Amino acid sequence: MGYMNVLSLFFIQTVLLAVLVAETKAKVPAIIVFGDSSVDTGNNNVISTLLKSNFKPYGRDFEGGLPTGRFCNGRVPPDFISEAFGLKPSVPAYLDPQYSISDFATGVCFASAGTGYDNATSDVLNVIPFWKELEHYKDYQKKLRAFVGHRKATAILRESLYLMSLGTNDFLENYYSFTSRRRSQFTVRQYQDFLVGLARDFITELYRLGARKLSLNGVPPMGCLPLERATNIMGQHECLQEYNDVSMEFNGKLESMASQLKRELPGFKMVFTSTTYDAFSQIIRNPAEYGKLFHSAFTNSF
Repeated sequence: MGYMNVLSLFFIQTVLLAVLVAETKAKVPAIIVFGDSSVDTGNNNVISTLLKSNFKPYGRDFEGGLPTGRFCNGRVPPDFISEAFGLKPSVPAYLDPQYSISDFATGVCFASAGTGYDNATSDVLNVIPFWKELEHYKDYQKKLRAFVGHRKATAILRESLYLMSLGTNDFLENYYSFTSRRRSQFTVRQYQDFLVGLARDFITELYRLGARKLSLNGVPPMGCLPLERATNIMGQHECLQEYNDVSMEFNGKLESMASQLKRELPGFKMVFTSTTYDAFSQIIRNPAEYGKLFHSAFTNSF
């Protein structure tokens, strides 16, 4: 994750935190995280994949100044959200051997950088598939019940805030890649619907397992991500509007699905946040308003 991304995340987090605090209106006992590199706190360090961030300059602003497996220079959004709810300032990765269930009782991250809703996406870089994140969560439930007792564990799982942030890799690493088979199987709109169906199934299963508070994050304007602009040579390194349109349409479908699930699942509180897209778009349109560093990041080569 580039310096620009790290800086912009601070802006995005501010908006996201305001939404979450307003919607939940309660202190939560734990933060439980699923997704990709936007929220991975170190699980990829433990698996056999080339997609790792266990080297400098990653982690230079984290406590101790060492890389932690987070794809940024410091903390990632779940860490800030955890602290905002009065919990610990960083959410531990479930596969990190230095942590145990006593650490996970107030927050745990199952996310894996490079993954997506589609199992084929995780195959690209040999990372943890999304369904496996759910299996780790089920294992976590068993450990939590053994640690605090069945009744208390059920209460923790019910009142915890669940975060889901993924989807970008499904398009950029999978659907739009030269080696992808998905484009021969789906139009991009059909693929969006396929992913939304997978997201719906995942969330419904989370609900069945006890989750009642969920924040689902949309995707950013994919055509304006640094790598996409850097490789858009023919377009003079401008944003790829086609990808941005796909992002907006996909977010709209996710939001509709979220609204439908809230109506269908009794007692389920769900917030769909498109602040990632909105914040990036605002910075791109008016980079100078966010300082010299923002202006340089969005107007110079990457």
